[in-house]
This record gives sequence, structure tokens and C-alpha cells, in this order.
Amino acid sequence: MNTGPLHYEKWVEEALRSVIHRSLTLAATEGLPGDHHFFITFQTGDDGVDIPGHLKAEHPGEMTIVLQHQFNDLLVDEDGFAVTLTFGGKPTRLIIPYSAVTAFADPAVNFGLQLKMPEDDEAEMDMDGTEVSPGHDEAVAIDVEDEKMGEVITLDAFRKE
Repeated sequence: MNTGPLHYEKWVEEALRSVIHRSLTLAATEGLPGDHHFFITFQTGDDGVDIPGHLKAEHPGEMTIVLQHQFNDLLVDEDGFAVTLTFGGKPTRLIIPYSAVTAFADPAVNFGLQLKMPEDDEAEMDMDGTEVSPGHDEAVAIDVEDEKMGEVITLDAFRKE
């Protein structure tokens, strides 16, 4: 594993998260055109996530929200976004940093991103018992075609043993 100044995994994840930022910025300023809508999955317990306790209790790990027709007050900045959605007939404000997002999809154009969260600082073991470098982010881009998923390419495929 390259421990030098070239942090490709981190750069790819930052680039993928910038796609989410740009998509949400467009939705906030111009609305969602046509049939576009977003499925956004995020870690409910991550730092910076601000959701009501009852939602965190119902979704202790991950939660997926849909931004389509009924969302309000979408505010987007460099670190994340805030949006008001209705749960049980009650408007609810959610604040979600990009670092908590694990998946983003726009089914209208068969597009999706899958992001893997940073692992604990302890070393992980690969399936064959080989130690995997700790603390590295991994990102995966998904190209969704028609009714089947496209090929998923992980960054591990390009790492030297």
C-alpha cells in the first residue's frame, strides 16, 4: 500500500462526495428537473448528523431518505446539507454531513454512488488473513443500467499486494 503523498482513495471519495454536493446544490437552487429524484443513505450515528431521537431509534445504523416531490428548505454547503421532510405528518429537519453519506442514487437516470465509510484505526484482516491498511476510506462508483446493476469497481483492485 502506498503510504506516500498520493492518497488516491481519499481523493476519489472526495470527488464522489462533490458529485453529491453539486447535485444537491442544483436541486436547492433550481429544483429537481423532470423525473429526477435522490435516494440518500447515511449513517444516523455519525458526527454532525442531527436527526430527532425517534428517527435515530428507528434507524440505529443507516437511514435512507428520498428527495423527490415533498421536501422543503433544502440548504446545501461545503460540509453537508439540511432538509425538511415529513414523518408521520410532522415536518422534521434533518442535518446530514457528506461524511455520513454511504450511498446516493438518482433512479431517473440509473445513476448511483456507493461510498464506504472509514474503518476503525485497528488493522483489518483480508479474507486470506493478510493485514489491510487501517483507516483508509474506500469509494465505489456504480453505473446502473436499465434493470441491472453495472459493474462495481473497488479501489482494492488497483492496490499492490
